[in-house]
Amino acid sequence: MFKNKKIPYLNLIPILIISFLLFKAINNIEILAEGFWFLMSILTPFFWAFGTAYLLNPLMIHIEKRFKLKRGLSILVVYMILIGFITLTVTIISPTITKNIGDLVDNIPNFAKQTESWFNTNVKNLNLANNANLVESINNFLTTSSDKLTSILNTGVNVALTKAINFTSSFLKMIFGFIISVYMLKDKEIFKNNIKKFLYAVFDQESVTAFLIFGDEVNKLFSQYIIGKFIDSLIIGLLCAIGLTLLKTPYALLISLIVGITNMIPYFGPFIGMIPAVIITIFYSPIQALKVLVFILFLQQFDGLYLGPKILGDKVGLSPFWIILAITFGGGLFGVLGMFLGVPVMAVIKISLQRLISKRLKNKNIKEI
Repeated sequence: MFKNKKIPYLNLIPILIISFLLFKAINNIEILAEGFWFLMSILTPFFWAFGTAYLLNPLMIHIEKRFKLKRGLSILVVYMILIGFITLTVTIISPTITKNIGDLVDNIPNFAKQTESWFNTNVKNLNLANNANLVESINNFLTTSSDKLTSILNTGVNVALTKAINFTSSFLKMIFGFIISVYMLKDKEIFKNNIKKFLYAVFDQESVTAFLIFGDEVNKLFSQYIIGKFIDSLIIGLLCAIGLTLLKTPYALLISLIVGITNMIPYFGPFIGMIPAVIITIFYSPIQALKVLVFILFLQQFDGLYLGPKILGDKVGLSPFWIILAITFGGGLFGVLGMFLGVPVMAVIKISLQRLISKRLKNKNIKEI
């Protein structure tokens, strides 16, 4: 009779195989990176589809509950609203904004001359006429600033054109993703149930249940924050457009678009949007720029004290310190998108840490303070 003898070091074979694969992966990191981005390119339509379906899902649910419509009809209504919004943007808003940008670039030298003339005319009233060096410095600053601003805007226009070309090349992927999103919304319950079945089949029940509860909370936090912030910024942008039009401010639509978009960023966004608005207007008329500054400050106070809390409430449950920290880190790591999404991400981290700490304290029989 032969006895089963355990082969020495047999348990090291998987470790050696994994180490070898990791070594090969590190040596061929460029090939792996190319393969990864190629895979991401193939999956781009599905990313578009998921993002579109995720953003439209709350509106679809609201329409279903409010008007008691079936899924197919509610999806039809939602996509008709979306297509109408896109059509309005492409046919009316985009051409006007493009024209505003072109006019602004062309007229910057004239605006600079007007500002310099206004300064020279009123310099005596400011009691600065005797200080020739200061006057000359200010004139040089105005000339240099106009040149720099023209260069920045020209660069911005070129970047916008490049982005437009890239956007056009990805248009078919967006359309494909747009179509896929319809089926995602239609069969979302089926997808959710299949994912739950897979998780319960692979992992233990307690962990999966806790994960699903946490996932629902994260989804609710993100969707409420993103949709609420979008509605808030859309209203602020419209109010800004109406107010600036009544004030007969040039490039009102362009300024309102900047204010509306930057308003998506908590705390810093309104001030970021106010700076280009004032700079754009100051070359047209310093007095008009002052009116724009006062109006946008008033609009920000209205948003911060009334409109924002009314729409968003306390969706994220973060103090100003943590919000500013989230915006700083998010902006430093991922730019504007990071500044916007940093707040809900920080809220998720806060919830996770609170639960971990509570669980550890409970296991140690320590009462929470």
